[in-house]
Amino acid sequence: MTMKSLAARLLALAAALPVLAGLAAGPGVAAPEDGTRAPAAASWTGPLSTRGRYVVDARGERFKLKSANWAGAQGTWQGSGSTDDPANNQAGQVSHNIPLGLDRVPVARLLADFRGLGINSVRLPFANAMIHDTTPVPDSAVAANPQLRGRTPLQVFDAVVAALTADGFAVVLNNHTTSYRFCCGLDGNERWNSGQSTAQWEDDWLFMVNRYKADKRVVGVDLRNEVRRDVWDDPNWGLGDAHDEYAAFEEAGNRILQADPDLLVVMEGINWYGVPAAGFSHGRPMLTPVRTLSHTLIDSGKLVYSAHFYGYTGPANTGAGSGPGSTSDPRYQDLTPEQLARAVDDEALFVTGAGQHFTAPVWISEFGANGRGSTDAKEQAWLHSFTDILVRDDTDFAFWPLVGWADAAGRPLDGWALLSYGPDGTRTGLTDPGDWRAADWNRLVGAPAASGPVPAVDHWNVLALDHADQNLSRRMLARADWSPGNRKGDCPDGQRLTALARGDSRALCTDAGEPAVGGGDWTTVTDERYVTGGDWASGYDKLQCPDGAFAVGYGVRDKGMAALLCAPAAAPLPRTGRTLWFDRGDNRPAAGGSVASDWAPGRYKGQCADGEYLAGVASTWQRLQYGAPAALLCRPLG
Repeated sequence: MTMKSLAARLLALAAALPVLAGLAAGPGVAAPEDGTRAPAAASWTGPLSTRGRYVVDARGERFKLKSANWAGAQGTWQGSGSTDDPANNQAGQVSHNIPLGLDRVPVARLLADFRGLGINSVRLPFANAMIHDTTPVPDSAVAANPQLRGRTPLQVFDAVVAALTADGFAVVLNNHTTSYRFCCGLDGNERWNSGQSTAQWEDDWLFMVNRYKADKRVVGVDLRNEVRRDVWDDPNWGLGDAHDEYAAFEEAGNRILQADPDLLVVMEGINWYGVPAAGFSHGRPMLTPVRTLSHTLIDSGKLVYSAHFYGYTGPANTGAGSGPGSTSDPRYQDLTPEQLARAVDDEALFVTGAGQHFTAPVWISEFGANGRGSTDAKEQAWLHSFTDILVRDDTDFAFWPLVGWADAAGRPLDGWALLSYGPDGTRTGLTDPGDWRAADWNRLVGAPAASGPVPAVDHWNVLALDHADQNLSRRMLARADWSPGNRKGDCPDGQRLTALARGDSRALCTDAGEPAVGGGDWTTVTDERYVTGGDWASGYDKLQCPDGAFAVGYGVRDKGMAALLCAPAAAPLPRTGRTLWFDRGDNRPAAGGSVASDWAPGRYKGQCADGEYLAGVASTWQRLQYGAPAALLCRPLG
């Protein structure tokens, strides 16, 4: 969660906490000691996947993520002084690096209170440090759940996951921080590779994926929380360096799906770039880079994008109240309802538009406001307007945070929490009188929503060989390099190549009207030996699939075409077709898949119609064209 004060943004980077050896999983949660009985599991079936803008369950029915964030395992220490001193922890709450509330309330009662809020899913943050921490939590940290005594933070996390999923909740794991330090700005947790290497981050994710692989109600992995600038460097989207979030997230997502193809892969955009001061470029891009460079995973229907919104921040406002790091840029709560709706759409909800290369569900995985006792009229108006947007667009959501502490008089220490528990377990929650947010919350969880079966959709996905290979076919990943020495990309299995851009090595895959793949080897084409039916691009070099095969991948050297990967069709394909030139301008269908979005800015693009397959590519080294693709051979699918 972004801090309500930006003072922490100006602190020096925290030293990484000690990284210790791994450990085996502990046993599950014992029966609650208060005698309560867990209800029957909810009537949905995992795993989850996506169809267009919707998340669906194993039956293909809409599963709207109505969620909240159960924080604590990401750490609550704020970076200075004793970790056990409440004054040094967020809102005076010492989580001991496990989900909050286990010291005060039996887990069964916590889950019952969660159900009372109307949620069906939980975003469960954790720190990479938790994975390697072998120190048992203090008995006081699990005082209300004595069955958890003697367990490490990871083993307590195991027990929480098991309890949630047994009770019917969907769980999305969220890599929130590297160390246990909380939270934000310059805290040493800015990127996935802050305080650790990208390889270690991916290995930690694979550890977590394999740990919960058998539990199909652990439905997703939220790769990293609020990627942002550190002292010296901005994150970027597609530059191919060590700070490239686009590349790191795609690589991690595909490694995760190779380990467990059932998971949803949740990706946030860039939460902050630039120096927050007048005269310097700065802002909150969120998902805007997805318009021109979206992710493609080896399994279609597994990508969910996410974004965070808080009233005290803004499109270019850090959220700092004053002092260094504050800016005069408008906050979201300063915008009119119409301006707010435009900002939320421009920064996130545009992704739900149908039939584009970026089309996916958007999960607002953090939003919230200070509740009981707060009289901030601007914040209240903001939450009302933001709730209107979520209701209107039928958007998946997760409130921050779910659980907090209250003092002995019942006053919440963190007024943002939906449920707060005193030292004796007394609850002061959203469902109890006196919380102004209740009307907006009830309107949100009870809003009309799409439900029932969701029709299957066609996909359009980007291949981007800007800096490296993009091999997304499981079949080809299991084989030797099909185009040695060249940058190469292949479509996910079940998709085919349908479009190419001129000179920047980008392409588009689709499964619209996809022909079944036949037996036999796939063919790497590097010359004109398969050109049949006449010269369809006179004077140009041609790479053409064998008759009865269609293009599923391509290889390039610099800007020039070097190879075409072709898959055999199970049934005969038409051999007549048309030459589609795009050497002097875009040549894309007037209607059809992903024609309302630009997946190769500044480049001419050629795209076969949805009812066609790409059978060949023409290029030339003459007239300083450097082998860039100039024409496609498009043939009808039937």
